[in-house]
Amino acid sequence: MSSTRHLRLTVAVAVAAAAGLTLTSPASAHPHKPKPKPATVESTTPVWKGLYQTAYSERNDVLWATASTGRPPVTQTALLKLDPDTLEVLGSFTPPLVNETTGAREAVYGIDVDDENNTVWVTNTRDNGVAVYSQRTGEHLAFLPNVGHAREVVVDEKRDLAWATSYNTGEIVAFDTDTFAEKKRIAVEGAGLMGVALDERTGKVYATDLNNPRIVQFSPYKDEAVAFHPAGAGAISVSLSRNGRTAYTTNQTDGTVSVVNLSTSTLKTTIPTGAGALSVATDERTGRLVVANRVAATVSVVDPRTGAVQDLVTQKNPNHVTIVDDTAYVLDKSGAGAEGLDLGYRIDLGH
Repeated sequence: MSSTRHLRLTVAVAVAAAAGLTLTSPASAHPHKPKPKPATVESTTPVWKGLYQTAYSERNDVLWATASTGRPPVTQTALLKLDPDTLEVLGSFTPPLVNETTGAREAVYGIDVDDENNTVWVTNTRDNGVAVYSQRTGEHLAFLPNVGHAREVVVDEKRDLAWATSYNTGEIVAFDTDTFAEKKRIAVEGAGLMGVALDERTGKVYATDLNNPRIVQFSPYKDEAVAFHPAGAGAISVSLSRNGRTAYTTNQTDGTVSVVNLSTSTLKTTIPTGAGALSVATDERTGRLVVANRVAATVSVVDPRTGAVQDLVTQKNPNHVTIVDDTAYVLDKSGAGAEGLDLGYRIDLGH
């Protein structure tokens, strides 16, 4: 310690003592944040048959959900507008017919919202395409074909792009969110692209490859995959840390979550969560993950830094997770509600 610094510290101690104050050292000036409280299931609500995925609209304070039941021809399908506080159905919109003879409709599965244009983007997995709806009226605005077994979609509002994964063709396809025109189509040999996540700051897009234990990275400025990162067996869903430097994948085959350093392209750790780990979302406030384990019928709240796991029991087949502020929304496909309705859960993450 220099003599000048020592003199200043001595004077500070003397002044504090004279004033009856306690001097706080630099090390204790910024104590560690308290650990978050355990998560709890706040409510369980019968919602609709065939629940699939959700996406939250901050612009409208609405939780949008997709629902489709049965194998082709799928005749029962709906885009749902839910109250995020109660999961009450505020509105339901029926996708258009694709076959009048069979009654098949343009069934909806994956979903994201574009609050800039006040639209909802959905994947029509059975119909190999993507569709766009109005958030204001529920009107069907467009069907965009040639996305084989479209799985998930994510909207980049800053760059006016909607990215959809095509499992059958190993492609990711980007559409202009203003004009709905196709802007980019990138194929990855041998891939079966499924889950997709966006780094909003950089525009980088990450997709899980169900056929290979990896994450494929894309850029809005490149016409080919720009990087490959390790993941677990049967990687199906992906989420990012708040700073975009870490990716988390749920791995159906081994019931785990992979924690992946994207800067070094290394697998940091693998955390068991439960059989059929299907969907993952990141709680940006605490860094914890919420994982739906479809086969195990549990939802896991995971601290990726320590590996600690808290399990919450649900009805069978929890299918998707969305996190909004301090609440995780989980949909299941249990049929355990009144009249066979599937359930929605509001989980308090205990901040």
